Amino acid sequence: MANTEPKLPDSVSFSVTDAIVGGMQRRLLHVQEYTLLSGRAIACMFSAPHYMSDVLEQMDIIGVGSLPIVLLTGFFIGAVMVLQTAAQFERFGQTALTADVVSLALVRELGPSITGLLVAGRNSSGIASELGSMLVTEQVDAMRAMGTDPVRKLVTPRVIATILMLPLLTALADFMGLIGGYLVAALTLRLGAVTFWTRALDILEFSDLMQGLSKPIVFGLILSTVGCYQGLNVRGGTQGVGRATTQAVVTSSVFILVTNFFLTKLMLFFSGHLF
Repeated sequence: MANTEPKLPDSVSFSVTDAIVGGMQRRLLHVQEYTLLSGRAIACMFSAPHYMSDVLEQMDIIGVGSLPIVLLTGFFIGAVMVLQTAAQFERFGQTALTADVVSLALVRELGPSITGLLVAGRNSSGIASELGSMLVTEQVDAMRAMGTDPVRKLVTPRVIATILMLPLLTALADFMGLIGGYLVAALTLRLGAVTFWTRALDILEFSDLMQGLSKPIVFGLILSTVGCYQGLNVRGGTQGVGRATTQAVVTSSVFILVTNFFLTKLMLFFSGHLF
């Protein structure tokens, strides 16, 4: 019996291949443009002029504005960790180890990661929408016409402010997490304050603090540059601003989680050899 299956013309297969190749090329172009923007923003930190008033304004927006949600989240993360681990340690009569686990987990991993994701959701989207609105209303073009570098004026202050504020927010989130953990441990496990805080602080080493406070610097660079890149590459008017805002949150959050894996691997290697 003759084969009657329809055959796709060669032009269709070529068009599918071209679509795949074109998509990969566009992705690589985005990576290239993002890398160039990040490099220019970092280079502008080391040359004049410096817009310190813009830096202080962004520190207030990013740091002080994010403080309530970071403190609240850190408190309940520490409380939930004690609830989850207390039942297991009670089986072996080692409830004091709860303080060790909560302290290490918060300082090493949960504090930097959760704070980075919270600030990415709140501020990376805000940066993208703000710069996108400025681009749509041609304020960025007007800035170029007056001889002002948009990267130096708009991107670099946001990058500096985020890099400076995120480690401080992480430290406060860790502290609030320990407070939440202590309150739950005191109410449910009858664990004394001296025992909890002594074990929570003694378990920490210099390498743990370095790991917990150096990650937010990288996360701050990521979420600020991603938000600025998405905002300065808005296409399609006001609807494009909404898409850029969503894309900034998704991209920066995924980027933070992926980068966190490699940073953890690298810092664990250095902690065994250098610290």
